[in-house]
Amino acid sequence: MLDDLVIFGGSGSRKLTLKICEYLNTRPGAGEVLRFSEGNLFVRVRENVRGRHVYLVQSTVFPTNDNFMELLFWTDALKRASAQSVTVVMPYFSYAKGDKKDEPRVSIRARVCADAIEIAGADRVVTLDLHAPQIQGFFHIPVDDLYALPVLCEEIARSNCLTSLSCLPTPASRSKHASMLRAWVPQSRSRTNSAKLITRAPRSSRSSARWREKPR
Repeated sequence: MLDDLVIFGGSGSRKLTLKICEYLNTRPGAGEVLRFSEGNLFVRVRENVRGRHVYLVQSTVFPTNDNFMELLFWTDALKRASAQSVTVVMPYFSYAKGDKKDEPRVSIRARVCADAIEIAGADRVVTLDLHAPQIQGFFHIPVDDLYALPVLCEEIARSNCLTSLSCLPTPASRSKHASMLRAWVPQSRSRTNSAKLITRAPRSSRSSARWREKPR
């Protein structure tokens, strides 16, 4: 199966790409990124990907615009190299925060980026903890919104340095995630003296949030 699969890593996720390849006991795909003096990017695929399933690992961390454009160029280059499919693995989708038109004459940036990724030729997107789950609806291709919560909870449960556990959801829209966190950490009870969930008070406003403690 791995013979038909190849993993490429962009500049924003080189270490992660190496870790993934190490776990799968394979090597990263051969490619290069050139940056010209005027700021232009140039990507080149340096191995045959014809008929293969390609996974492109590229996070849109700082510098966000450079990494996002590089992601598009990689996707386009891989499709033009006749890859059977290109799955974009984007651990952090920076522009996901721009998911609505909340004031006049502004762009819905997440939608623009979603359209660009599709037009570049991506067949699927894998991302992590989207700013809002409904962003998946901006795409017309499959989107896998994975959660880091299980891994985080396992680490909390293994930690011996905690005497109490509190979860403060900020903004308040993350209260659901805080509840999920409490449900995912049953193992931590034996390692902590107490655990509590802090949720937003029901009458809080957007500009002034009041918080209360909700005991387990």
